Parts: sequence; C-alpha cells; structure tokens
Amino acid sequence: MKTKILLILRILAATILLQTLFFKFTGAPESKFIFQSLGVEPWGRILSGIMELLASILLLVPATQLYGAAIAASIMVGAIFSHIFVLGIVIQDDGGLLFFLACLVLVTSLLILFFQKDELCKKLACVRGEKK
Repeated sequence: MKTKILLILRILAATILLQTLFFKFTGAPESKFIFQSLGVEPWGRILSGIMELLASILLLVPATQLYGAAIAASIMVGAIFSHIFVLGIVIQDDGGLLFFLACLVLVTSLLILFFQKDELCKKLACVRGEKK
C-alpha cells in the first residue's frame, strides 16, 4: 500500500512540475511576468525550469525519489514565499492556481520524505559519516 501511495505522490508532483516547464522554457508572457516581478528574468526562469526538470526526473526514479522530493520541496518553499511576499496569491487573474499547485507539490514532496523517513535517516547518517 505504501508503495502505491508513494508512486501516486511521485507522479503527481512530477506531473505538476513538468507541465510548467513549457511556459518557463518558451518564455511565455505569464512566466516572464512572474520572473520580471522577482527581478530575475530570464536567468531565474531558466534556472528554475532546469531545477524543476531535475527534480521531476529524480522523483520518477524510485532510487532517487528522496533527492527529487527534497529538491522539489525546496523549490516550492521559494515559490510560496515569492507568492506571499512579492507576487501575491493571484497572478494575472489565475485565481491562485499557481500558488495552489506550488502548495500541492510542497505537500506531496514532504509526504514522500515522511513516508521514506527511515531511508532518509540512513542517507543522512552516511552524509554525517556514521555507520548504517
């Protein structure tokens, strides 16, 4: 059951991240507006797209899902803070859709990390140099 839930969470987060790449990489007006408002157009838009692509790929590969979830969660924290402190919840009459999607990806990523907390602890122990 846990494996199926994780698969659904991974696919959901990756799908949301992947669908936004078209707008970032083609320089869609909405995407340009967001990153111009943040003062990081075009490099911020392109770097964000690359990082979201990387997170999506890592999420879809079971062996690297923890890394993908951590990257996705980090990106979404930045996106949510940008919405709250700079952009606003609603951007160009989107009804708050982008904010909602960022929150959804953050929640799914955190759930992946939570469900895999034992594996995450093992990996963190390796980083600290402790024995497994």
